[in-house]
Amino acid sequence: MIYIFLADGFEEVEALAPADVLRRAGINVQTVGVGGKIITGSHNIPVVCDLTDSEISLDGTLEGIFLPGGMPGTLNLEKSKKVNEAIGFCVQNKLLIAAICAAPSILGHKGLLTGKNAVCFPGFEQELEGAVLSDGFICEDGNIMTAKGMGSAVEFGLRIAERLKSADSADEIRSSLQIYHE
Repeated sequence: MIYIFLADGFEEVEALAPADVLRRAGINVQTVGVGGKIITGSHNIPVVCDLTDSEISLDGTLEGIFLPGGMPGTLNLEKSKKVNEAIGFCVQNKLLIAAICAAPSILGHKGLLTGKNAVCFPGFEQELEGAVLSDGFICEDGNIMTAKGMGSAVEFGLRIAERLKSADSADEIRSSLQIYHE
């Protein structure tokens, strides 16, 4: 299972596009509302979450967590005791920790990016304490995956699906999405 944590002010596309892709891949994904069941994104779109943060279980069924960016969503995630507990559980058990846009800053502040390749939304690089900054849009280093922002959200979901399922599964979904490119 993957928990996607949503806190008020989250970037809607960064959370929901990967959630959609991962569910298409057959991965058990649960959206988790930090502080409540209905969480409002940074563009005033309310989302009804599958669970609240008080309902999560940090156990052997967890495969990883996903932290979307957005402001003040990232700051609200970072303040959450439950989000920090989930990060700690994933670190301890070497589970996937995925963060996009401003959210990699949470990992940087915790010292989890030291010596690791990482990327974030431009302007947040100084928050990725100790990271080796990448020029790409998506970066994978050990159990940590980071991405730049909303424009990379679908591909980020596909890369996570590839990691958790298979390249073939991700390629099938990628093909069905009719992604624009020239």
